[in-house]
Amino acid sequence: FPPAVFPLSCVVQNYSWGKVGLESEVAKLVASGDPLVQIQPDQPYAELWMGTHPRGDALIRDNRIPQKTLGQWISDNPACLGAKVKDAFQGQLPFLFKVLSVNTALSVQAHPNKELAAKLHAQFPEHYPDANHKPEMAVALTPFEGMCGFRPVEEIVSFLQNVPELRALIGEVAAEQLERSGSDDPRGVSAALRVCFTRLMKSEKKFFVDQLNMLVKRISQEAAEGKDTSGSNGDLLLRLHSQYPGDIGCFTIYFLNRVRLEPGEAMFLGANEPHAYLHGDCVEIMACSDNTVRAGLTPKFIDVLTLCEMLNYTPAPSSSKIFPAAQSQLDPNVYLYDPPVPDFTIMRIEIPASIKLYLISAMDSASILLVIQGTAVGTSTAAASEMSLHRGSVLFISANESISLHLSSPDGMLLFRACCLL
Repeated sequence: FPPAVFPLSCVVQNYSWGKVGLESEVAKLVASGDPLVQIQPDQPYAELWMGTHPRGDALIRDNRIPQKTLGQWISDNPACLGAKVKDAFQGQLPFLFKVLSVNTALSVQAHPNKELAAKLHAQFPEHYPDANHKPEMAVALTPFEGMCGFRPVEEIVSFLQNVPELRALIGEVAAEQLERSGSDDPRGVSAALRVCFTRLMKSEKKFFVDQLNMLVKRISQEAAEGKDTSGSNGDLLLRLHSQYPGDIGCFTIYFLNRVRLEPGEAMFLGANEPHAYLHGDCVEIMACSDNTVRAGLTPKFIDVLTLCEMLNYTPAPSSSKIFPAAQSQLDPNVYLYDPPVPDFTIMRIEIPASIKLYLISAMDSASILLVIQGTAVGTSTAAASEMSLHRGSVLFISANESISLHLSSPDGMLLFRACCLL
């Protein structure tokens, strides 16, 4: 039998928003995972891709396997996915697993549902490269900050009253409509919110740049005088403006929740949920797709009309955006992040130092295992030889295969496992 459990060497993406050199969790994992890799101190290390995406297909680190990449191996051995996954996802690995190290904000964006993705792909294939939806989930590795979903209306209204530059862009009629919309009429609230956000995003470039400059100047002066600028979300405004001067995305901070995650906390981003990552390191999992509708904090193609049409305009507090992990019934060391989509699940596996032998259990799905901390020797009947596991190691595990870990680290281990639980 060819080995069905093997180590991977994964692709790094050096996007400009990434943390630089060894400040980046991505760079640290890559350097620990492969001592021969030279980390460039002035280069951003933004994302590590663990999967079969054509722009980052993982290399197989086992010279007994004739296939060079994981994508080739799966297409030659589709049964490794597990029977249900293979049938449900046409013989493809349904998820892309990543590590992100965010230094400056990512664009304000949302991902389409399947129906809209198919339509966008048919009309604009150069901007929307496939017909799939792209739900995603992020689990913090370090304190992580992002924007996600629309704030409760009273928070937006408070900004409309404290930030005259914002009110000028939206206009008096739309602002008053939102102020008058009552919590007893959620559809009326969503309609008013849609009008306000669309007016902001479609405002004339010269007009919004002038208003933004006025706002930044005013906040900078207030901050210099030691005044509290939190009523205008001053700190975040100045930070985003320094990263993306003159960008309409700077105003979205008044509409979107600011979500802070502690390590191990997660957020799930369903279809049509507006979001932007701001800072920190996380593991992320998503459906296999590149479809992103952007509208600010980016030099890339922006599609304001599509974004404003598609968004979910349901206001909710930022606390509701934190996605809970459930401790596994079968194994107290495993925490499951199981979102309301079939494409993926993440497991966080925390093995205490007192355990010296631990079984990574078999499941009816292919999975990818990432070591964040700790060392062990892994053995499996499906592996060609024993595998040395340490920080930065990435393993592919075929469906229905298990691995015994013989732990050698005094501090236990922290692992993340990406899979598909149908």
